[in-house]
Amino acid sequence: MEQFQAIVIGTGQAGPSLAARLAASGLKTAIIEKGAFGGTCVNNGCTPTKALVASAKAAFVARRAEDFGVLIDGNVRVDMEKVKARKDLLVQQSNLGLEKWLQNTANLTVFKGHARFTAAKTVEVNQTALTADKIFINVGGRPFVPSGFEEAQFRTNIEMMEIDTVPEHLMVIGGSYIGLEFAQMYRRFGSKVTIIEMGDRLVAREDPEVSTEIQRMLSDEGIEFRFNATCLGGRGKEGNITIEVDCEKGAPQVSGSHLLIATGRRPNTDDLGLEHTQVTLDQRGFIEVDDFLKTSEEGIWALGDCNGRGAFTHTAYNDYEIVAANLLDDDPRKVSDRIACYGLFTDPALARVGLTETQVRDQGIKALVASRPMKRIARAKEKGETYGFMKFLVDADTKRFLGATILGIEGDEVIHSVLDTMYADAPYTVIQRAVHIHPTVAELIPTTLAELKPLL
Repeated sequence: MEQFQAIVIGTGQAGPSLAARLAASGLKTAIIEKGAFGGTCVNNGCTPTKALVASAKAAFVARRAEDFGVLIDGNVRVDMEKVKARKDLLVQQSNLGLEKWLQNTANLTVFKGHARFTAAKTVEVNQTALTADKIFINVGGRPFVPSGFEEAQFRTNIEMMEIDTVPEHLMVIGGSYIGLEFAQMYRRFGSKVTIIEMGDRLVAREDPEVSTEIQRMLSDEGIEFRFNATCLGGRGKEGNITIEVDCEKGAPQVSGSHLLIATGRRPNTDDLGLEHTQVTLDQRGFIEVDDFLKTSEEGIWALGDCNGRGAFTHTAYNDYEIVAANLLDDDPRKVSDRIACYGLFTDPALARVGLTETQVRDQGIKALVASRPMKRIARAKEKGETYGFMKFLVDADTKRFLGATILGIEGDEVIHSVLDTMYADAPYTVIQRAVHIHPTVAELIPTTLAELKPLL
């Protein structure tokens, strides 16, 4: 048995930084990784998908060049082998760089293999037992695939990373964040794309006006939709796949060449040997943690996607910050201090912070609201990207922001102006009275806030 003072399981966004901090603090530390270093974000999430989105954007802009007075002789073509090679290089630089950094970190031992608990303080990897008083679980999640597709050759976001040709017709099951990003990028690469969604609209957690505008911009690019669909199953191999659907309108089947299943994610907690500990899971398999990310077992913490307290790279990194602050810095930070924020990286992107209008109404909060379509923002018109809008919600009594939605060009950057004000616990008037640079998208935040009216 090898003795350590701290063990970190998983090298996703929270794990490596925490392991390095623990080691630097003088704790003899081990970090364990069963696959590629960097977790979902680096290997089949943020890094590769945003690389593909960038390539798809380049193709889209090239096809629109004449709109800007630029003439391109000949057709715009996409070389998917080169697109994939660019994406693979970025991924490789990230995960190999991370592995090298960890291997060369003083007081830190790297183990490659699958970790399982054999007792509350003991983890086994490659038939070697490791023990420590402090153990940090950072095992992330994986795609969830519903039953009914056992006879169909499908891909999840992981397998989609390996495609080096343009699918003739990509069918996407799931009209939410992952599905929409892939749908738009492959449409721009040249595929016919059909989104099959069980609900009556896209991204159902958002306000209806967001769903409507996203559908409009994707429809204008030629993406087709099947709503109110019960996906009963599929069959066939790549090149000829048929999906059985039960829809209120349209044919009972959809056929295409490729199938992407993007129906959510599940935590990687089912094969960790947690039954040998007192760590408790919720009904969905997420590890239950308190406000400081401690589990129900003394000396064990859970960070990142596996704890159900945030499904994003930025929340996972914040989990590391919270644990490190409490353990090493005598700084009592908490998960409940975190303000919900995230992005949907279609083009243009959707950026969200705080409450939606629906949530404000459901909670009965007396609020003010103001919105502005992107077509009324000079920078958006100049760049020829006028889809979307910005909307702000303010508490009528405290004058603090309740939430904001920016669907439109550069919205994923502009949203931080509101987010930082919320963290500062400052009234909206701080931004409303600020002088912003012209011509930008952010300059219209003060103008829009000057038009706040009661939410009826």
